[in-house]
Amino acid sequence: MKLLIDAGNSQLKFALSDAVTWCDLPPLARGQVDQVSAHLQRCREFDSARLTAVWVSNVAGEAVALQLRKMGFAYGIPVHFIQAQNEQCGVRNGYENPAQLGSDRWAMLLAARAICQVDCLVVSCGTATTIDALSVQGEFLGGLILPGLDLMRSSLQTATAQLKNAAGSYAKFPRNTADAIHTGALQATLGGVLQQYAALQNGAAQVILTGGAAQTLQAHLELPVQRVNNLVLQGIALIAQENSK
Repeated sequence: MKLLIDAGNSQLKFALSDAVTWCDLPPLARGQVDQVSAHLQRCREFDSARLTAVWVSNVAGEAVALQLRKMGFAYGIPVHFIQAQNEQCGVRNGYENPAQLGSDRWAMLLAARAICQVDCLVVSCGTATTIDALSVQGEFLGGLILPGLDLMRSSLQTATAQLKNAAGSYAKFPRNTADAIHTGALQATLGGVLQQYAALQNGAAQVILTGGAAQTLQAHLELPVQRVNNLVLQGIALIAQENSK
């Protein structure tokens, strides 16, 4: 059994996986990474004696990596940190410097390739929003990084004196400040997706949507959309499986 970890900017997400089973575990806040072992032990599905390896996508920094290495050492099992490659699992990396692509984005591209066999946009809506283009031939063409919806809204609160990040709702023509902020962040993100989709589309194209704000975005996105939970973890699983052959 392998423990898969998606160490992101805000949360650590976990899954247990082997050749035939998959089990999601509750997430943990990034700031609680020193409690990761205790957190996992509280999960009834978790049994450290059955673990053979830990596979990690880490974009949360070296301090998080150190804690995860300590966990692996305590369990007596190897901890593998994935990195973007020139080519892997049917995806070719078109970044100018392939190694600079974030491991989370790389894992999502691999998972999307396994799910979708047409041109697709891989859109992840978390602390940041990433919009990555993957061709039908499996070539990563490039992508965008935007502030996530919450980050866009909170930046107005911190950078302006009078705009407060109150809860707002979507409106075509907002008539109060809260709705104007909420709708502005959403429309900016939708615009990025639509522009990239228009640049990519050659016949049929699919949007693979994931992340905490995926449902909010999908409600206003009039494109062919497939929402997929834990896309990073699915990509990590593919890498772990390829390396166990």
